[in-house]
Amino acid sequence: METLQREKIDRPTVAPGRIPKAVRYWLLIGVVMVFFQVVIGGVTRLTDSGLSITEWAVIQGTLPPLNAAEWNEAFELYKVAAKKQFETLHADMTMSEFKVIFFWEYFHRLWARTMGFVFIFPFLFFVAKRFTGNGRNKQWMPGWLARRLGVVILLAIAAATFGWIMVASGLNDNTRTWVSAYKLVIHLSIATTLFAYLFWTYLKAQQPVTADTHLPRLRRFSWGILLVLGVQIIFGGLMAGMRAGLLHPYFPLPVEGERLVNAITTDVNLQDFVNYEPSGYVKGMVHIVHRVTAYLLSGLIIWFFVRLRKNNISAKLKTANTLLIIMLGIQFLLGVLTVINCFGSVPVLYGSLHQAGALLLLVLLLFINYQMVEKDINRV
Repeated sequence: METLQREKIDRPTVAPGRIPKAVRYWLLIGVVMVFFQVVIGGVTRLTDSGLSITEWAVIQGTLPPLNAAEWNEAFELYKVAAKKQFETLHADMTMSEFKVIFFWEYFHRLWARTMGFVFIFPFLFFVAKRFTGNGRNKQWMPGWLARRLGVVILLAIAAATFGWIMVASGLNDNTRTWVSAYKLVIHLSIATTLFAYLFWTYLKAQQPVTADTHLPRLRRFSWGILLVLGVQIIFGGLMAGMRAGLLHPYFPLPVEGERLVNAITTDVNLQDFVNYEPSGYVKGMVHIVHRVTAYLLSGLIIWFFVRLRKNNISAKLKTANTLLIIMLGIQFLLGVLTVINCFGSVPVLYGSLHQAGALLLLVLLLFINYQMVEKDINRV
C-alpha cells in the first residue's frame, strides 16, 4: 500500500514530454498580445500619435495626465519637442484632438507594460513548479522552453529600446515631420521577429510531433516564401514611415503613373536617402519595390498552394493551406484599398488591417512550415 501511494504521489501530472495545458495557454495568450501590440503600433503610426508623449517614463508614465494642468503641460511639451510635426500637420490642433493622439501612444505603451506583467508572473510560477515534486515536474519548464523564453525576453527588451530610439528620432528635430522610417523599420522588424519566434515556441509546446515530414523540398520552398514575406514587411514599414503611398494612390501600376515615373527618374544622391522627406526618388523606389514584391509573393504562394494540394497531406495541413490562399486574397485586396485611398493621408483603417493581414500570413506560413518539420522539435 505504501509503495502504491508513493507511485501515485511521484507520478507526473502530464505525459512525459508533454507541456501542461496551462503553459500552452499562457504562450498562446502571449502570441495574441504581441499580435495586437504590433497592430496598435501601426494605428499609432498612422494617426501621427507616436510623438505625443515626449519622454520615456517607464514607471511614472504608467498613469496618463489626470487634470487640466497636466494635460496642458503634456500638450506644450508636444508642441516644442515635435515642433516640425505640430506646425506642419497640427497647427490648429485642439486639446480634444491632442488627447486622441495621446491615447494611441499611451495605449501602445500601456499594452507593452501589460504584456510584461502577463509574461513575468506566470513564468516565475512555472519555473518554481518545475522544481517541485522531487524533480518530476520538469515538463512545466523544460530546458528547451526556458532557453527560447530567454530569447523572447531579449527580443522584447530590444523592441522596447528601439521603440524609444524611434520616437526620439522625431523629437527636437526641426527637419523631421515624423519619426525616422529606418528606425521605425528596425522597431517593426524586431517586433515581428518576436511575434514569429514566440508563435514557433507555442507550436513546439502545443504539437510535439508533426505528421507531414515527407515534404522536405516544399518545406525549403516555404522558407523561401517566408523570406520574401519578411522583405515585404520591411518595405511595408518603409511605405508607412515615408508615407510613400501618397506618391501614387492608383492601381494597377503604372496607371496614371507620371508622377511616380518622374520621381524615380530624377537625379539622386546619397543624402536623399537620409533626408528622404522631400525626395520623391526614395519614396518612389520604396513604393515600386513594395508593389513588385507583392506580385512576387502572390505568385509564390499560389504556386506553393497548388503544389501542396497535389501531395498526400494531413487534414490540418490541408486546412492551413486553404486558409493561406484565402488570406492572400484578403491581404492583396487590403493593400489595394490602402493605396487607392492614400489621398492626402494614409487611411488608418485599411492601413492597420493590411499590417494585421501581413502578420496573419506570417502565422499561416509558419504553421504550414512547422507541419513539415522532419524531427521531434521538442528535443531541439
